[in-house]
Amino acid sequence: MDEKKIRELYAQNNITDVFTNLHSSADGLSQAEADRRLKKYGKNAIKKAAAESEWKTFFKNFTSMMAILLWISGFIAVVSGTLELGIAIWLVNIINGLFSFWQERAAKRATDALNNMLPTYVDVIRDGKKKQIDSKDLVPGDVFVLQAGNSIPADSRIISASSMQVDQSALNGESVPESKTVKYDPGEGSYAESNLVYSGTTVGAGTARAIAFATGMKTEFGRIASLTQKQTKTSSPLTAELNRLTKQLSVIAITIGIIFLIAAIFFVKYPFAKAFIFALGMIVAFIPEGLLPTVTLSLAQGVKRMAKKHALVKELNSVETLGETTVICSDKTGTLTQNQMTIHYIWTPAGEYHVTGNGYVNNGQIELNKKQLWYEENPDLHKLVQIAALDNDTSVQPSKDGGKPKILGTPTEASLIVMAQKAGFDKQKVLVKYPRLRELPFDSDRKRMSTIHRWNDTQYIILTKGSYSDTIKQCDRIQENGKVRAMTEKDRVHAKRANADYASRGLRSMAMAYKIIDRDQDINKMTIDEAESHLVFVGLTTMSDPPRPEIYDAVKRCHRAKIRIIMVTGDSKLTAKSVAVQIGLTSDKARVISGTELEKMSDEELRKALKDEVIFARVAPEQKYRIVKNCQANGEVVASTGDGVNDAPALKQADIGIAMGQTGTDVAKEAANMILTDDNFASIVAAIEEGRAVYSNIRKFLTYILTSNVPEAIPSVLFLFSAGLIPLPMTVMQILTVDLGTDMLPALGLGAEAADPDTMNQPPRKRNEHLLNKGVMVKAFCWYGLLSSAISTAAYFFVNWQNGWPLKNLAASGPVYMRATTMVLGAIVFTQVANVLNCRTNTTSVFKKGLFSNKNIWYGIIFEICLFFILTVTPGIQELFNTTPLLGTDWIFLFLLPIPLVLLDEARKWLIYHKKNIQ
Repeated sequence: MDEKKIRELYAQNNITDVFTNLHSSADGLSQAEADRRLKKYGKNAIKKAAAESEWKTFFKNFTSMMAILLWISGFIAVVSGTLELGIAIWLVNIINGLFSFWQERAAKRATDALNNMLPTYVDVIRDGKKKQIDSKDLVPGDVFVLQAGNSIPADSRIISASSMQVDQSALNGESVPESKTVKYDPGEGSYAESNLVYSGTTVGAGTARAIAFATGMKTEFGRIASLTQKQTKTSSPLTAELNRLTKQLSVIAITIGIIFLIAAIFFVKYPFAKAFIFALGMIVAFIPEGLLPTVTLSLAQGVKRMAKKHALVKELNSVETLGETTVICSDKTGTLTQNQMTIHYIWTPAGEYHVTGNGYVNNGQIELNKKQLWYEENPDLHKLVQIAALDNDTSVQPSKDGGKPKILGTPTEASLIVMAQKAGFDKQKVLVKYPRLRELPFDSDRKRMSTIHRWNDTQYIILTKGSYSDTIKQCDRIQENGKVRAMTEKDRVHAKRANADYASRGLRSMAMAYKIIDRDQDINKMTIDEAESHLVFVGLTTMSDPPRPEIYDAVKRCHRAKIRIIMVTGDSKLTAKSVAVQIGLTSDKARVISGTELEKMSDEELRKALKDEVIFARVAPEQKYRIVKNCQANGEVVASTGDGVNDAPALKQADIGIAMGQTGTDVAKEAANMILTDDNFASIVAAIEEGRAVYSNIRKFLTYILTSNVPEAIPSVLFLFSAGLIPLPMTVMQILTVDLGTDMLPALGLGAEAADPDTMNQPPRKRNEHLLNKGVMVKAFCWYGLLSSAISTAAYFFVNWQNGWPLKNLAASGPVYMRATTMVLGAIVFTQVANVLNCRTNTTSVFKKGLFSNKNIWYGIIFEICLFFILTVTPGIQELFNTTPLLGTDWIFLFLLPIPLVLLDEARKWLIYHKKNIQ
């Protein structure tokens, strides 16, 4: 029998049959029987998926395709006779692997610290007596006690209940608590059975006794966790793209190596061994040894910046995936909204009042025509506030650190308490004057709650609140402008129309009423029907879970960035659409699909619906997962957000799963790639911007390093194809000096570059758009590369010209040759200074972004100039790298080189920018 049918069985059977099926009773189990069942069913705990071993995680950072290429290139360097170079390449690989492992381990530790656990203790009935046990020792058949504030430890059937309300948002995503009673009612939506409670949810108000029928992984909480754990995560888009890039660069390097090998043999007449070593050196030179550490640093910098913006990333590669996101499947409650029921309007027959301020923070007021009112100033408001605050069992305790207040009771009643505070009402002071004498608790049948208070020496007052339809029918009088009169049909129509108007806006109404009775009546013998009849209708309070204040701007930024947001919630269709339209998520024309409708749709119909404006309401966990999967089938890169266990399967399936850190369940956090420590949707938008910046930075780095390969290759091409008549203008060791020495730190600085100002005004990059694309190759090889090649080659011939060329042959050795090769190396180093600055932005002026805003790049520039200087003046090193001290005029020429190159590129960017604007 599947889980759904088991739930129906326990919900629909009478309690005697439930006891019989579970071989238990109202007195619970004996301790001996509980011990036996614990051995049979196991601990009442959610088993976590087997974690990858630390050793496997460790070695994974050294076995990526790019890492393997570096191991091989290091080996080639050793074989070609450059042991020091081989060791240097291997060290780069080792340091990068250790850094990646440390970053991901730190993220995992932070995630583990955030995870919330299920309740620790529960009061059970064993051997007919109440005792406290560890919730992990609870077994099917155990009878246990629940009260306000308790987390529910197992899926259970209610035996008895008093004013029981349960917050099931962690399981079904609904912001309004569910009323729970002994009587069966199937309810609307998932997990709505009135006499069942579920593991991982919380008691908001009231008390109850329940009998557990499922524990641990057999609970709905456990079932969804299991569904999540069975999913396998595919490699990230960045991993796939880096593997593709590695193959491309390997093909390029090997092809160049083969060409140089053939050219060295046939044109320069090198013996095969010498030509082979020369070709190997060129292959190593064309492999971007700095790519892997730059990618890692870019990701790590992104992680660091995102952590400051309250987004904790568990895996480095997830940072870049965010930048590709085209669709965000977002939960509503607690993600787009505050998960804090709030009163927005008060309606009385005499007029409407606006309640300002959101959430449980007492920072608003009640206004009439934008003028603040205290409850004493208006008799109708006075009475309504009095009912809302006194006919109320909830209290709101402000947080000491300014965070979310602690609610002792239900969110609905908490919103009424806060409303009263905004009106200047002091509940404790008023209770002294009008003490509570009796309570008629809320129940799901009559949907009302009443309290009886002493009014004066001769009268009592009965205060009643409840659903509009169930309260208005108990009223035969109405209060307007402080006067009580008989309620007419016109009054009922007026109130009904107001209630319908609020409902159409997704607001939930609650009616307030009262009556005054003589003290000669025995209130303790008075029935509920007697107490709640012939009431005076006062008005309505209307409430909703308000959107987060920052969500409006976040949604606009997503739309500018061509990112769609699809709301997927367990709440009602009306509430979902109201919130979506209010925050600008969709237009009023958006289609709203319920879970029931979704169940009947084929995947093809769903994929078609997902291409248009759509909202999903009353969805089950499996359906949320299905929505994400079909978005991906449409070619979308999907980020899915959520905080409840019901969100976990979708979080795991999504390209990037985003869990809430404060309100999220441990199952949701475990399934996610990223955790928002402030539960703020706006942090997702900031994280997406960082993700886009990371990918852009990797591409900037790639452009930069490929640029230097062109002026490195051209001198060798001149040497080879002139059959040696043009002496080698640049040696292999000098080429490797640029790749592993002078270029490395500036390139790493590019990895830490902040996002361009227009990053979030661009659409997400397409999946088929690769790192090494046409734009990168044109810019690197045909623009920056050719400019650098022309300047460095000209520097070589200029030195020879100063010393008699072309009347004399080009020097093949000696001081002139050494100065010429040193100038070629210097020209490449200083043109790369210009290139690294030019690569910082794509179309925006580097001066607009801030010439000195990236200090890491300037540290790299200073390092490469100092390294070049050391290579030219240090005995021993000069011979190894074929360098010599330069003249003062040479240094002036080199230091001036970057200026025209930067200005020339600024002109190019200006033309591109203005061409786009004209179009």
